[in-house]
Amino acid sequence: MFSRALVATDLSNTSERAVCTLGGLQALGTREVLLVHCFNIRDVGGLGHRLMEMAEPSFERQKRSLAELGFQADGRMVLALPHIEINRIAAEENYSLIVVGSEARSALGEVFLGGVAGAVIQSASRPVLILRIPHPQEDEPQSCGQVPCELLEHVLYPTDFSDNAEAAFRYVEKLAECGARRMTLLHVQNKSQLERHLSDRLEEFNQIDRGRLERLQDHLVRQGVGNVQIELPFGHPKQEILSRASRDVSLIVMGSQGRGYFGELLLGGVSHAVARQSAAPVLLIPPPR
Repeated sequence: MFSRALVATDLSNTSERAVCTLGGLQALGTREVLLVHCFNIRDVGGLGHRLMEMAEPSFERQKRSLAELGFQADGRMVLALPHIEINRIAAEENYSLIVVGSEARSALGEVFLGGVAGAVIQSASRPVLILRIPHPQEDEPQSCGQVPCELLEHVLYPTDFSDNAEAAFRYVEKLAECGARRMTLLHVQNKSQLERHLSDRLEEFNQIDRGRLERLQDHLVRQGVGNVQIELPFGHPKQEILSRASRDVSLIVMGSQGRGYFGELLLGGVSHAVARQSAAPVLLIPPPR
């Protein structure tokens, strides 16, 4: 599914913990990992090469951790504009997935690792996996190999039935092939939109959209997923998605753009809010090009 992944790191303690969760990528078929650390040329100026020398021990330690997890690991430190360089490498060298981390340190879910993940997502032509990294615990395992990351345990797929959501469903199918154990298909009837003009047609919309979800459900069941649930709540999309993410969801798969509640600019819409605030990892699929 994702045989080659590019992992962005800023060499912080958060990124150390993010590397330790990457063993779960093996269930998605990942065998090769490129670790990339970008020094922002706008910030470091002529100190870039000196900073690279100082960062090398930490960088090599993270690369060794990836190798110990069983990946064919390579690494690269570069002096560039991070979000541009990360997306360029992924596109030109055919990496099928970009991985970034975000520390789960507040109710608002900030801050993206290195401050660049939002820009990476906005311009990405490859799927982007945002890992939510919890606070370290006193009894946290010392070895990366002991850190669990079960991405396939319970996959949540929010859809607005747009073209981008359809593209995201192709990845849901691939997750089914990889052995996903449980899936939930979610479409939120947007309360703020329907209440104003179309509340009398809610039952009609529910019937149409349930039929759409059931077709997707049947397809996944035929692929061998043992537990596929449908949810069709009436409410606010962001809150409905995030409330489910705070339960037992192991991965959210969604399009980064779409129509309706996915239709705003990425960094101002539901996709961005979910990527920032979700307690679960989020796999964002860019629109077809």
